[in-house]
Amino acid sequence: MTDAPDTPRLTFTDLADAIQALRARGLRLTTPRRIVLEALFSADGPVSAEHIATTLTLDVTSVYRNLEALEQHGLARHVHLGHGPGLYALIGRGEREFLSCERCGAVRTLTPEQLDPVREQIRQLFGYEARFTHFAIVGLCPDCARERLSGPRRAAGRPGDQPPADQPHGNSHEHSHTHQIHAHPRSRKQDAKQRHQH
Repeated sequence: MTDAPDTPRLTFTDLADAIQALRARGLRLTTPRRIVLEALFSADGPVSAEHIATTLTLDVTSVYRNLEALEQHGLARHVHLGHGPGLYALIGRGEREFLSCERCGAVRTLTPEQLDPVREQIRQLFGYEARFTHFAIVGLCPDCARERLSGPRRAAGRPGDQPPADQPHGNSHEHSHTHQIHAHPRSRKQDAKQRHQH
């Protein structure tokens, strides 16, 4: 795992600014490096080296090497959102910190100022200077937290109750992660029904 560098971030607003900042730092702008930089600019959020390599048909080792160079020169940072690989994002417009849902994978991007009250409470209680640029705060998003609280009550029911075999499976198609969550309680009901029949 690569350490989060302490290199001060470079300020830039667009690709041309970023290229100029790189050259001012003495970093040569090779074709693969430019392609990786363009991929970061076009990404909606943090992205993995593997995704860039697959999308642009580049060698993943070359992509990692160029991402690390961009990070060492203050153009990008990598963050770990749960158990997956490190994801890279540009930081020219400011550092970002993250909340990550361990259940559905949703990620919320925040400015450090938005988490300053949390940081202050950690400082007062434990003396730590917390930062969440390298590792996200992991927990449950609002939808998953509600689902977790309401799920057991729906699944329990009265002893001996069995759902009809043709019962529709709720209105869970509005949010894809909600649909995935609903699959688990349904499986438990089906298992219980099968055990009851044997």
